[in-house]
Amino acid sequence: MSQIVYLNGQFLPMSQAYVPVLDRGFIFGDGAYEVIPVYSGHPFRLREHLQRLANSLASLQLTNLYSLDEWEKLVLELVKRNPPAKDNEFQDQSLYLHITRGVAPRDQAFPKGVRPTVFMMSNPLLTPSKQQCEQGVAAISTVDNRWDRCDIKAISLLANVLLRQKAVEAGAIESVLFRDGILTEGAASNIFAVEKGVILAPPKDNHLLPGITYDLILELAAANAIPVEIGYFTEARIRAADELWISSSSKEILAITSLDGKFIANGKPGRLFHRMYSLYQDYKNNVMRSM
Repeated sequence: MSQIVYLNGQFLPMSQAYVPVLDRGFIFGDGAYEVIPVYSGHPFRLREHLQRLANSLASLQLTNLYSLDEWEKLVLELVKRNPPAKDNEFQDQSLYLHITRGVAPRDQAFPKGVRPTVFMMSNPLLTPSKQQCEQGVAAISTVDNRWDRCDIKAISLLANVLLRQKAVEAGAIESVLFRDGILTEGAASNIFAVEKGVILAPPKDNHLLPGITYDLILELAAANAIPVEIGYFTEARIRAADELWISSSSKEILAITSLDGKFIANGKPGRLFHRMYSLYQDYKNNVMRSM
């Protein structure tokens, strides 16, 4: 069965979906996006993802064509039209939503009377391997040289692409970013640290994306009496942490066991990581899959 996508009011095969070259997403990277994991046919915290998308569009002064209810119906229809392969036990998908300001002659100023382009597609959800979960992963550190509105999930991701590529070329899975010596996030993830049994989390300000998985981790911590400190943490403090974690919709939660080629603590996933990983998997299997 061919992959079905949504483009400007139509569900159609991917091979038939085209966007004009003057679309402002192509010309300027003028748009916002969202990624939503789907577990056993159930989108993970769909309303929260759609609200974050609405917030991004509002920050970009980009017209949101649909209400949350209308978005929800479209997303659920796309999930139904992309049934999993027979060998996919859990029917897990990754939905990608992409909205641009639309098609107009090239000019930086906002065009008038132009309808936004709305595109959605579904792909298999690729989560970390068993080895990565059990042994942890490597990361590098680098200066956060992105723009000042990282809280907007904008499609113009060139800075993130370059930062992530640095990690790939170093044989690592992620770049841990520091702005003026303070931890912000990863190139494509949120970052947590652990110090003496306390989870350290950067605040959700304009220098990091307000992660939906970030929120879930803090909720699980609160529900299980795991202390959390939210604040601005120096690079020296992060490097000396007992544990370091990655979180995102696709990576879920992973332990960083080496940073810039040096072990975090003993170079193995820590005790609190194992506990949070177990809590996360229990939530995924008992709540996300049965909504």
